[in-house]
Formats: sequence, C-alpha cells, structure tokens
Amino acid sequence: MINIPNSVTFFRLLLIPVFIILFYIQMENANMWAAGVFALAAATDWLDGFLARTLKQSTPFGAFLDPVADKVMVAAALIIIVEDFSSALITIPALIMIGREIIISALREWMAEIGQRSQVAVSWIGKWKTTIQMVALTGLIWQRDIYMIWASYVLLYVATGLTLYSAYDYLKAAWGDLTRPA
Repeated sequence: MINIPNSVTFFRLLLIPVFIILFYIQMENANMWAAGVFALAAATDWLDGFLARTLKQSTPFGAFLDPVADKVMVAAALIIIVEDFSSALITIPALIMIGREIIISALREWMAEIGQRSQVAVSWIGKWKTTIQMVALTGLIWQRDIYMIWASYVLLYVATGLTLYSAYDYLKAAWGDLTRPA
C-alpha cells in the first residue's frame, strides 16, 4: 500500500544512487553534496516512522520496506567509503556492520517463523547505533577536513561497538530458541 510514510521510504531508496553518483562525479564540492543527500536520506528514516505513527499509516509493507531501505543505504555508504579510504580502519568496522545486519535480519526472520519475533524487536541500542552510524558515514562521505574525518572515525568505532553490543543483545534474547533441540 502506498501511503505518505511508504512514499518517504521510497524516496530514501531513490536517494541512494543520487548520493553515490554525487560522491564519484568530478565537480567542485561533490563530496559535500553527496553527504548532504545521504544526510537527507538518513533524516527520512526518522520521518517515515514519525509519519506512520502520527498519521496511523503503519502497514506491513512499510514495516518490511523501511529496514530494507536503511540497510541498503548504509551498505552503499560503507562500500563507497571502504573503496575511497582503502584502509583496514574502515574495512573492518564496515564488515562488522554489514555482517551484523545479515545475521540479525536472518535471526529476525527465523524468530518470526517460530512466532517469537517480538523477542528481537528493534531496541534503543539499535536506534542509537543507527543514528551514530549515519552521522559517522555523513562525515566520512563529506571529508571536509581532517578534524571531520577523525571525528567520523571515532563515531564509526562507537557505532561499531554498539553494533556488536546490539548483536549480542539480540542473540542473547533469542538464545533459548536457538539452542532448543529440534
């Protein structure tokens, strides 16, 4: 069902190739524009949820599409900064973040199949992780100066720590179901 919140989520998906093209295009301030588009896309993550709650337009399709859009957007940003920086200081956190998303998505799908989806619902740790991750990625895309880059590195590592902690938290919540004999 296409409603206002789902339209905002679709808009976020459409912004992904825009920020990637802006990042690679040879023009003045391209990184700043790419970071701006990425930040706009990140803001729509909050906006679509707010609108869905406020307008009472939550839908199963929106509940499916929103995390997909988030994960594609973050993965795209991580991939371009890994390629751009060509450094283990970026590659290792990127692998941890992408790996966690795959593991937790699979865990949520499996928990839903056994009727225990609520045990691995999004937590406040996941929300903080996402917010800090988006700010870090915005800075690493923009790269205005060395201070922004280093601050973004710090935030990336804070987000990586929250990524690991939230993965542990979700796995701990599901552990009884994961280790139960078939």
